[in-house]
Order: sequence, then C-alpha cells, then structure tokens
Amino acid sequence: MAKAKKQSSKKKTSRTETIGFRLDPKLRFAAELAARKQRRSLSSFIEWAVEEATKKVVLEYRESSNLDEPPRAETAFDTIKTVWDVDEADRFAKLAMTYPELLTHDEEVLWKLICQNGFLWKGKYVENSARGVREWTWNVLPTSLIYVRLRDNWEVFKQVASGEKSEDCLPRWQEEMESVRDDIPF
Repeated sequence: MAKAKKQSSKKKTSRTETIGFRLDPKLRFAAELAARKQRRSLSSFIEWAVEEATKKVVLEYRESSNLDEPPRAETAFDTIKTVWDVDEADRFAKLAMTYPELLTHDEEVLWKLICQNGFLWKGKYVENSARGVREWTWNVLPTSLIYVRLRDNWEVFKQVASGEKSEDCLPRWQEEMESVRDDIPF
C-alpha cells in the first residue's frame, strides 16, 4: 500500500520571482548567443546581465536635509544593503525616505498618506495657543516611523491610496493612546 505524502503546513516561499517582458527579436537572439557562450540558460544569462547593469547605475541621495552637504552616491545594486527588506511596507518606507525622487506618482500618493498620518510616527503634543488646543506633531524621519504600525495597516494604506477605500478607514492618532501606561497593575 502506497503512503500518501504528508503535506507541510509551512508556507513555501520562492527564492526567485518570475517576470514577463518583451525583447526585440534581434536582442533576444544576441542574448541567446551570449548565454550559450557562457554555458547558461537564457534566464540565467538575463539575471546575470541585470545584476551587472545594476552595479553600474549610480543613485545619489542625501543622508540629511542639509542641502550644503554633497549627495552620497551608491549603485542600484549596493542600495540593496540600505533599502531592501523582506517586508514590503518597510522596503517602501526605506525607499521613500532615501530616494523620494524615484517614486512613481501612485507611490507618491501613498507616501503622502503615510507622512500625514500621525498614528505612524513618534512625536509629541504641542500647545497651540492660538487655537487653545494641544496638537500631535511629528517629524518624518527614518528613526520616527513606527514600522510595526505601518506593517499592521499596510493594506489599508494601499487601498486608500489607490482609491479603493476612503481616508476614513485609515488609523488615527487619539489622545487616549498617550495616556495608556506601560506599567500593568498586576
């Protein structure tokens, strides 16, 4: 009697991602020849070629808002060390803070929602004497973002940015949250 294979309950993740793209027939032919020369499959050759190309594209960024400092430069490949994260929300925030000029329009809309939402940022209350109220204020800095809150609400932020949901669905900072104490009485 044959035994049934026991299925693993762990979610399997792919080590690579599949993409589809178009190549000019002449360029594909040249890539196939180059792959043969290197004794690689076409997909392996294309992966190698993309990696080599990303090592030549230079990105500039400023580590602070001080415009007097010259921008730093690193290759797109080296950016993996500073921006890549397995979590999509964290990776997006790191990209937006480091290379805001590389965001697409849709990503800029999403980033604006994130920047304007005080629930996601460390901050403080400031007295607004003109209005007679205390207001929550924060700075958009890598050290101020509360990544766990962004992760927990990532799908909602994306849906609001794409117009699928109303801004009313976004989490809001409430003054009661400030008064919650860390010490638990037991």
